Amino acid sequence: MLLNEPYLISKEQLAFYRENGCIKLKNVLSAEDLAYYGEEITRKTIELNTLDIPMEERTTYQKAFLQVMNLWRESELVKEFVFGKRMAGIAAQLMKVDSVRLYHDQALYKEPSGGITPWHADQFYWPLQTDKSITVWAPLKATPIEMGALEFSMKSQHFEYGRDLPISDESEQKIQNALAEQGFELLREDFKLGEVSFHAGWTFHRAGPNLTKDPRAVMTIIYMDGNMKLKAPDNDQQKLDWDVWCPGAKIGEVINTPLNPVLYP
Repeated sequence: MLLNEPYLISKEQLAFYRENGCIKLKNVLSAEDLAYYGEEITRKTIELNTLDIPMEERTTYQKAFLQVMNLWRESELVKEFVFGKRMAGIAAQLMKVDSVRLYHDQALYKEPSGGITPWHADQFYWPLQTDKSITVWAPLKATPIEMGALEFSMKSQHFEYGRDLPISDESEQKIQNALAEQGFELLREDFKLGEVSFHAGWTFHRAGPNLTKDPRAVMTIIYMDGNMKLKAPDNDQQKLDWDVWCPGAKIGEVINTPLNPVLYP
């Protein structure tokens, strides 16, 4: 098991992340980790999923994935995975912070024939005062591009166009065109077993459709600076996130609620 073992980021890897707003790392999780925790994550995702309408009747967002959030509250085994020190420690190194706090987790399962995940930046949804946020995207099995592996627009974390767009057909077209005009390079690679990616809250990313016969099984964890403060929401989605993921937090104060524990150190 590697889940709680340290993972030292090199100077070159840190420089790559700081420049590009994303990085994919090898051998973060072991086959043993993925088999042991992956079975439970999948079981709870299937159990708690509420999206059961036919694919052809779904919106673009609904076609993108089955989404179940804060699984750590539903299973002690999943909690062990989400509270793992290894990935949280990587997040601390990449963000250059002394401590890391949980925002929330989410399982993202793209079914066979599932559609694209349109271009977007996550922090559109988050009422966070600074950009010291990061998401780990951890496939539970080898995930090739044709299964819907995550793709990143490198260096886009400082690009402000499209930050006001939620995930939608509109965001896919408008952001794709804007990123192309800027000439940002695309990080688009298969994920081998044990590889995970980390991306900043404002880094634009997307995923293609699942063209295989197997579901894409991914667990994500959103980390933030342990001293992150709540900001006044900019939109309705941020207000909803405040109510759901940071209940009781106060504007201008550290987001220290029972749902947002410090995971590292």
